[in-house]
Amino acid sequence: GFGPFRQFLTNTSWEAAKGLKLIGLGEKVDVHVRELPVSYLKTQKIIGELWHTLNPKFAVHLGLARGSSVVILEQTGKNTGYRDRDVCGYCPETRCCVEGGAQKLESVINMRAVSKHFRQAGMDVVYSRDAGRYLCDFAYYCSLYHGQGRAALIHVPTSGTLASADRLVPLLQALIQKILEQLEEHSKTRDPPFVSMR
Repeated sequence: GFGPFRQFLTNTSWEAAKGLKLIGLGEKVDVHVRELPVSYLKTQKIIGELWHTLNPKFAVHLGLARGSSVVILEQTGKNTGYRDRDVCGYCPETRCCVEGGAQKLESVINMRAVSKHFRQAGMDVVYSRDAGRYLCDFAYYCSLYHGQGRAALIHVPTSGTLASADRLVPLLQALIQKILEQLEEHSKTRDPPFVSMR
């Protein structure tokens, strides 16, 4: 989850992450949460350190989707096109996450299939291939890069009934459990593919 930025003095994504830590994801899943500052440099450093020290099986990033009333599952992280300044007033000079990295990286999880499963159950969950070129997208790409595609980005809403933690956290728990099921199926059949497109 992310820290405060702009008018969001309390970031719902971080509140949701803390809620997930409390309720957990099942007996066999260790949940580690970390608040990322809305800073390109700090986020890049923290994500690199997490992948190299903690070496998670999978990373789930929670970000805020301004103006949205639905949960958005992101498929793709983009390497270039970052122009908006962070809370420190900084923007990468190169406008990219990883110098020389692929233009796009995809999650090993089929987010379209996950969103379809929840939509059919009447949940407000949608699929996206454009995470918005700000800190959420930046963090997602960095994580996909370090984790060889073993990451997900879930954008949480700022309005509507799902903007409250008591409605949002149980849905996120179910979404992440479904994602982990899909990850398990992948690992049984073969090593998860790492998709990159230049």
